Amino acid sequence: MVDESETLGGAIEDVRAFCAVIEFGTVTAAGHQLHETKGSISRRISRLESRLGTTLLARTPRAVTPTEEGAVFFTKAREALKWMDDAVAGARQSQDVLRGQLRVTSPVDVGMDVLPALVVRFRQLHPQINVELLITDSPLDLAANRIDLALRASIDTLPDMGYRASKVVDFCIGLYAAPEYLAVNGGGPATPSAITEHALVLSREVLGTNQLLLTDKRGRTAQIIANPVIRTSDYASVLRVVLAGGGIGAIPSMITSALVSSGALVPVLPEWTISRGTLYAISLGGRDAPARVRVFRDFVRQSLEVYVI
Repeated sequence: MVDESETLGGAIEDVRAFCAVIEFGTVTAAGHQLHETKGSISRRISRLESRLGTTLLARTPRAVTPTEEGAVFFTKAREALKWMDDAVAGARQSQDVLRGQLRVTSPVDVGMDVLPALVVRFRQLHPQINVELLITDSPLDLAANRIDLALRASIDTLPDMGYRASKVVDFCIGLYAAPEYLAVNGGGPATPSAITEHALVLSREVLGTNQLLLTDKRGRTAQIIANPVIRTSDYASVLRVVLAGGGIGAIPSMITSALVSSGALVPVLPEWTISRGTLYAISLGGRDAPARVRVFRDFVRQSLEVYVI
């Protein structure tokens, strides 16, 4: 069993008991205010005096009064308790109140092509929440960088990071091209093997080997030689090259969905995919995270449900 005198909470409550005695005039009145017995209050004060190595109260049969050291301590301790109580109230309030600063990190492609519109709509619903975006493919540590929520995509399972992760949406990496490119190149390949006749745009994410493995919805596979005419560092730049008519690019579906709906992109070999993955939301508190984090996480998940494959 842990001795209360050895805990931070116990030490704070000892200080609170001392301040209550000064404010209400007697040990008995302080006990009533704090819902403790007279004996409990007396023990708290004795413990506090022992810890400080000084006498804080002058005791007589009729009353207790602060010593000179006690009066000085009371003035500073009462202010410190007020600040601490305000801090506790603020922390508890953050679990329910939708306001404050929200610090979010995501990969470059999601941060450039998905999050901007989502953040604008989110702030229209919750104008008291300010959002800071950290767009990088580097897996920033949440605690070290004071990040509330990290969106991370993974083809495999996420490594153990010591944080809470929940699935946002599944996605696939497929092939897409601009209508202009397809118009001048015969409408695009009819089979996976015909991709080699076209300009291929790939990011380093799918350039592990010179071979590209495609899988269709029936589980069949096709392996082709990947000889990209343009290589980029990320899917966001692949998307822009493809939109400019640079060729057929491999891009995650959650990035292309709106562009396909608008006609700016056309799926190529839509029955075939290069790989499948999951976008995760990672936070320090999981279900116990502040309200602004939970609401944003749910908003992103609901907004991206249209991309479910």
